[in-house]
Amino acid sequence: LRVCGCCGPLRPRYKRLVDNIFPEDPKDGLSKSDMEKLTFYAVSAPEKLDRIGAYLAERLSRDVVRHRYGNVVIAMEALDQLLMACHSQSIKPFVESFLHMVAKLLESREPDLQVLGTNSFVKFANIEEDTPSYHRRYDFFVSQFSAMCHSTHEDPETRTRIRVAGIKGLQGVVRKTVNDELQAIIWEPQHMDKLIPSMLFNMQDSEDLDRSPTPFRSLFEENPAALAESCFRELLGRAAYGNMNNACPSSDVHTDQHAHHLDNHNLWDPNEFAVSCFRIIMYSIQAQHSHHVIQQVLNHLDTHKRTTPRVRAGIVQVLLETVAIAAKGSVGPTVLEVFNTLLKHLRMSVDFELGESSRRNSSTSVSSGRGKESEERIVQNAIIQTIGFFGGNLPDYQRAEVMMFIMGKVPVYGTPCHTLDTGSSGEHQGTKRIQTMLLSSLIMVTSGFKSKSMAAALPPPFLDPLFSISLMEDSELRQLVLEILHNIIDRHDNRAKLRGIRIIPNVAALKIKREKISKQDVAFMKKHGQQLYRHIYLGCKEEDNVHKNFELLFTTLAVLTIELANEEVVIDLIRLAVALQDMVLANEENMPMFIRCGIMALVAAYLNFLSQMIANPPFCQHVSKVIELRNMDAPYLLPEHIFRDKLPDSLDKEDRLLYFQTSNMAECLAGPGYNAERLSIPYVPQVTDEDRLTRRKSFVDTVSLQIDIMANSLPDKVTVADSLLFHFLTPRPRVFADTTGLEEQEREKRRLVIEKFQKAPFEEIAAHCESKANMLHDRLAQIFELTIRPPPSPSGVVSISAGHTQHQSVPVYEMKFPDLCVY
Repeated sequence: LRVCGCCGPLRPRYKRLVDNIFPEDPKDGLSKSDMEKLTFYAVSAPEKLDRIGAYLAERLSRDVVRHRYGNVVIAMEALDQLLMACHSQSIKPFVESFLHMVAKLLESREPDLQVLGTNSFVKFANIEEDTPSYHRRYDFFVSQFSAMCHSTHEDPETRTRIRVAGIKGLQGVVRKTVNDELQAIIWEPQHMDKLIPSMLFNMQDSEDLDRSPTPFRSLFEENPAALAESCFRELLGRAAYGNMNNACPSSDVHTDQHAHHLDNHNLWDPNEFAVSCFRIIMYSIQAQHSHHVIQQVLNHLDTHKRTTPRVRAGIVQVLLETVAIAAKGSVGPTVLEVFNTLLKHLRMSVDFELGESSRRNSSTSVSSGRGKESEERIVQNAIIQTIGFFGGNLPDYQRAEVMMFIMGKVPVYGTPCHTLDTGSSGEHQGTKRIQTMLLSSLIMVTSGFKSKSMAAALPPPFLDPLFSISLMEDSELRQLVLEILHNIIDRHDNRAKLRGIRIIPNVAALKIKREKISKQDVAFMKKHGQQLYRHIYLGCKEEDNVHKNFELLFTTLAVLTIELANEEVVIDLIRLAVALQDMVLANEENMPMFIRCGIMALVAAYLNFLSQMIANPPFCQHVSKVIELRNMDAPYLLPEHIFRDKLPDSLDKEDRLLYFQTSNMAECLAGPGYNAERLSIPYVPQVTDEDRLTRRKSFVDTVSLQIDIMANSLPDKVTVADSLLFHFLTPRPRVFADTTGLEEQEREKRRLVIEKFQKAPFEEIAAHCESKANMLHDRLAQIFELTIRPPPSPSGVVSISAGHTQHQSVPVYEMKFPDLCVY
């Protein structure tokens, strides 16, 4: 019996110390004095830590099975204290026992034990170990904590406790592994597939947001959404900083998993949650990594190119938010890629809209088709806003590149590289829609653009297609072109003061901001001034002009005067105004009365503005006198009345006092500074082939139309080439009252030509001659193409039919040679 009685004292000391910490009644809690003895023993003999841990794990497992939860709590409290007190090399085997016990608790179905195990793991995660662990794995904990984050317990309070514990556990895993280079595996997709959706699931579940916390718990403990957001931010921040070797790929993994979660839960429409999440991502990662997020969103947009319009619009709006944040920092090399992707989706959206429109016209479901069409407009507007916002936040040198890039995507009639896949019936409508969208994007990109030199802001590759669009027979497109020019030319933000076409009584009161024109801008106007004047002249007489067109034309003339007008340009602008007035009085093109009166009102408003800008009292007096007479006798020639009053049937050409006289203005400007003699030279717009490219009803287009008609109607013996030669070799028919009038007009025409070549500037003469030479060259090229054919060849001849190139081989024995070539 004594031997048996001595077995107790013969037990190992660490077991006796462990047994002593457990009181007879678990309600009494951990024995502090016995716990101090156990802690002192563990610190004094660290080699015993692994055995202490194994024995505690054995007791805990037994107590869990027997549902002695009081002893389980005591065992975990003892383990926590031992972990905090011991920091030696021998702690690693003890940690393995500790993690085994935590896993036992997490596997339990009791919520209290799961929370207890999670709290112990969080305490362990905050301990910094001296050396890394080579064999420790946290896969089980990631899976278990993720499952707790998705708890569906019946009791709401218990469900909240379990979810909060799961989020804290994941946060502990991240903290424990992110600083350990040996644990970089945590950033692999199989773990991110569980981490990211668990956090986002709790962030989107806002049921607990309105619940007020109890006095004994903090807000985060009661609110899984707030705690998940905090953990999500910490994860992103550590991915970008704590794990620099994996920062870039991990950022991509975060964004990719984030996007897939939004797909699975249909969170792109509405997209408030998606926007808030991507804001968190952009503000949490370092700025130099933001372009990775943008790239991932672009890729995700590409994968959803066939989804519903609202989903695509939601993704584009998220891209707008990410771009808005990234534009303030570094956007990397993805600037043009962003625009290229957005323009591609803009074109696709227009194609979808046109397809729906055509199907709607052929079916009976009108309401659903209109709904789909309006939804595509939502996508298009979102893309335009994104393009404009991104471009507007770029530096000027990058913005100029973006402007050129977008302009290169604008379809221009006559260029085969810009066509839409909408078929012959919808090609015009689709092209016009694309033009409108891209020009609207350009308006937003050019807003606030300040260039020191107009030559750099309006290079020919940008200016030429822009002006080609300005000749379209569409008032909306012309308005967009003028607004783009205003954004670029107006470098001192004077447009707001000039808004609306009107007779300004006191221009000085507007406090116009201006600087002395630079030499670079003088050179720009000498090179491109005639081109600007021509498009203003032609844009004024378009029959579909509305009130807004005249307002924008007035602003264009005023901005040109402020920013680019020296003495020579002022004379050119006056000549342009007089030419517009003479065009209305002559009315050779039978323009509607509204257009004629609108041009007259535009000329009056502009000359009133110009006379005050150059501060020439006689000039101001002449303009004011004409305006006063119009107020009394012809108010329909002033901008304040034309758009409201009834218009007359005809204009009184005989009353010269109602119109601005060139001779009077020349006398007013006579003196130093202005070459007033040039005012006697009528302004004639240079003729180019832009009319043919833009399909205007002009001389060039009329010629091509005549050729088409004659080719179809003439007999077989008369070829198209003959009709071309006939057109150019036959003088244009003129109808005159008598021979005397014909001679007088010919003499006047010769005098004007001679006077023009004597007094007109060299640039204008050169431009006029060059345009005529280009027209002649183009027509000769067409004639040669129709008349000259390559001789037959055994290798085959090339024929074009239905847009396809075909090679037809001709045998030698079938070829017909001239008699002199046959031996």
